[in-house]
Amino acid sequence: MQTWFITGASGGLASRITRRLLDRGDRVAATVRKPGVLDDLQAQYGSQLWQANLDLTNPQQIAEVVERAFSELGTIDVFVNNAAYGLYGAVEEASDRQIEHQFMTNVLGSLRTARAVLPFFRKQGGGHIVQISSMAGHYSIPGMGLYCSSKWAVEGAFEALAKEVAPFNIKTTMVEPGGIRTNFITSNAVFGERMDEYRDTEAGQFVSLMKGELPGIDMSMFNQMVVGDPDKMAQKIIHRVDQGEGATRMALGSDAYEQIRAALLDRLAVLEAQKELAYSTDSDDVVKPF
Repeated sequence: MQTWFITGASGGLASRITRRLLDRGDRVAATVRKPGVLDDLQAQYGSQLWQANLDLTNPQQIAEVVERAFSELGTIDVFVNNAAYGLYGAVEEASDRQIEHQFMTNVLGSLRTARAVLPFFRKQGGGHIVQISSMAGHYSIPGMGLYCSSKWAVEGAFEALAKEVAPFNIKTTMVEPGGIRTNFITSNAVFGERMDEYRDTEAGQFVSLMKGELPGIDMSMFNQMVVGDPDKMAQKIIHRVDQGEGATRMALGSDAYEQIRAALLDRLAVLEAQKELAYSTDSDDVVKPF
């Protein structure tokens, strides 16, 4: 039996992970924003499920909940950093408050919870951090720039963190799912205030799609275009942790593979075309390879 600490455990991918773990006999420390949403699981699994309310924009609450979880449960083997949401619209359409809240939740919330867990992992001699990222951590498109940028920040921070904590027997896995057939968009999406100037642009069309406003397309049709099976993804994440070893990044979904691959190949091609330019700005005493 292992003990898992999962943030944002009440919905989407995390809820599937939580139920699978409980079904197989593991113990789960689950944090949620709304009290009572896991009461049915509590009644079914009893002491296997430990609950706490947690708002990732509240630094003091993060520290208190993490400390209480380790104090009451003892060893925690796996920490799943899941809680996040999407902010959509052109960059100019979002308010300062919306942008700040997006980064407070997706970036600072993820970093603060991981940083709160690390001292306990070091003390107990190891652990496994599973950071839920996104395929959007590798590219950015009109209408998703702010959400994508939050995931880019997560990718950069946790790539370094993975190397920093490896000497302490702390493993790190960044999960990069594509679209998942959950309520992530319909229940967690936040939109900027729409501006007429963007309505007919790519950003505006993307927002119209996400809001189900495009003629002939409703959200049920949109969900059918999403390829990711949340139960299969949950199974693969648990299996990755059970294995203990593997790549730091883990792409899930054919769309994630294709989108990430295309983004990396495009950036590499653009970089290669600039090789001569890049080297031309070196100091004169640097020996050129060509």
